[in-house]
Amino acid sequence: MIKKIDHIGIAVHDIEQAIRNYTNLLQAKVIHDEIVPSQHLRAVFIKLAKQKIELLYPLNSNSPVAKFLEKRGEGVHHIAFRTNDIRKEIQRLKKEGYRLIQDEPILGAYNKWVCFLHPKDAQGVLIELCQPRKN
Repeated sequence: MIKKIDHIGIAVHDIEQAIRNYTNLLQAKVIHDEIVPSQHLRAVFIKLAKQKIELLYPLNSNSPVAKFLEKRGEGVHHIAFRTNDIRKEIQRLKKEGYRLIQDEPILGAYNKWVCFLHPKDAQGVLIELCQPRKN
């Protein structure tokens, strides 16, 4: 079951400038900063009240975010929804005819399992499902 919006991902060309801009604009702080090898990117999370914004910066041309920036430019990349059982959600969505970019969850930022729904099945919006990993 999808529980809530977890975060909104924003693709950026200059991560340091974006960090300065969003922390100043929102008067918020960076709460997490990491390299995500599976996506060839740096992910920086900024917390605003109970919500999070994820700034996405590609580390090389193999990153899906690099391709996004080349095609669309900076801006909203995805909306992430939290679930308690990502594998069950993947199976439910497949059964209902949705196309998923991954058949199995992959390790994403912030120690979460993630999977993406094809944007063509969500009015052009890239949807991420995410579930915190249990250690």
